[in-house]
Amino acid sequence: MTTTALPTYEDAIAHYEPVIGLETHVELGTNTKMFCGCPTEFGAEPNTQVCPVCLGLPGALPVANRAAIEATIRIGLALNCDIAPWCRMARKNYFYPDMPKNFQTSQYDEPLCVDGYVDVQIDGETFRVEIERVHLEEDTGKSLHVGGATGRIHGATESLVDYNRAGIPLVEIVTKPVPGLGARAPEVAKAYVTELRDIIRSLDVSDVRMEQGSMRCDVNTSLNRPGDEWGTRTETKNVNSLRSVERAVRSEIIRQAGLLTGGTRIFQETRHFQETTGDTRPGRSKETATDYRYFPEPDLVPIAPDTAWVAELKAALPELPSVKRARLAEEWGISALDMQSVANAGAIELIEETIAAGTSAAGARKWWMGELARRANESGVELAAVGVTPAQVAQLQGLVDEGKLNDKLARQVLEGVVAGEGDPAAVIEARGLGVVSDTGALTAAVDEAIAANPDIAAKIRDGKVAAAGALVGAVMKTTRGQADAKTVRELILARLS
Repeated sequence: MTTTALPTYEDAIAHYEPVIGLETHVELGTNTKMFCGCPTEFGAEPNTQVCPVCLGLPGALPVANRAAIEATIRIGLALNCDIAPWCRMARKNYFYPDMPKNFQTSQYDEPLCVDGYVDVQIDGETFRVEIERVHLEEDTGKSLHVGGATGRIHGATESLVDYNRAGIPLVEIVTKPVPGLGARAPEVAKAYVTELRDIIRSLDVSDVRMEQGSMRCDVNTSLNRPGDEWGTRTETKNVNSLRSVERAVRSEIIRQAGLLTGGTRIFQETRHFQETTGDTRPGRSKETATDYRYFPEPDLVPIAPDTAWVAELKAALPELPSVKRARLAEEWGISALDMQSVANAGAIELIEETIAAGTSAAGARKWWMGELARRANESGVELAAVGVTPAQVAQLQGLVDEGKLNDKLARQVLEGVVAGEGDPAAVIEARGLGVVSDTGALTAAVDEAIAANPDIAAKIRDGKVAAAGALVGAVMKTTRGQADAKTVRELILARLS
């Protein structure tokens, strides 16, 4: 490795050991904010969902949202955490324009949930990510920088603040440092956030839509030489897609390896992931806990969940994703490893919905894990964003099952659906792609193939029926793949018997 160019990922891993940690923020789907009665609807007109409490006006007093506390306990239980019998909120003091009170009501040394874990599987290998804490806080407002090309403050002509989001209940899930992952570190980070998203979605406490900001991930990364103490970490802020979580870890490993090899120190700082380039850019130096001057929130009473209530919440937890995967693997007749591949591709719900729309598990899985997964990879998008719905996939497979399409034609129809040309039936009609099975329409093509291949025809007449495959291929070529292969074979054998 040299100081003039970044190393490859393989070179970085060969010389350094990565340690990662993830801090994931989840906006809870409560009807009202954490400490007041303002609504939490996404997309409302700016500054229309505010009141003296969430604006931090003098004399306004907060009241904790019981539904948010319950949701946080349920998240903690689903993550195998211990629930604190007594805890309290704290003031986290710092100034941002989108922080109307100049402090955030959060939790510091007394979180609601502690010491949990999440197991994730990659290629049949299980990795345990330990959870340090799950705590409850309030979200900030949102700054909008306008007049520039990037949407960031640099180059903007003015900045606006929308306080609608300020005060929305926010859960922060913090892992312990995860060492020993080696080259798997980026994959484990993505798998963990994926599993976390699926767990929270199963609890129905948040829509966990990363593209809308209701789930955001901060990725901590450090490197050290084998046998040395852990290195200085950086924190890549607000990574907003599963794919970007993996890319951010990989990019930061490469960047830090290049600096360390060149003799440059790593500074503790926040960084911003660039979706377009796949690398990170510096933000600000990272504060420590003392910089925030935490102290107990004097306007809120402590939280002391009753043990009987916690036991009721635990007993009422829904089927968790890991249990669901095991059940579906049995129902679909696939191995645990194949099911993990389906999960890693983000295809479980898509396949479920496709089956519910009327097709078989095998048919649904064939499309989502085959042609559609290939298209998603080529386009660099999540599978759900590839441009086709489960209902359309079910319709497509139904046409194949009915013999109205073969696999080759079905892929052409799928191409039209993805391109926005309509449902499969509409694409077939517009492109004229249906299978031709009418014997009258196929007879001329069969006769032409027989006449053009007399040697093969003679073999079939002599009883070598396997040779019919060559003539079937000739007819398929003539008909641009639209002939029904079974009907063509029957016609050929009838002609030459």
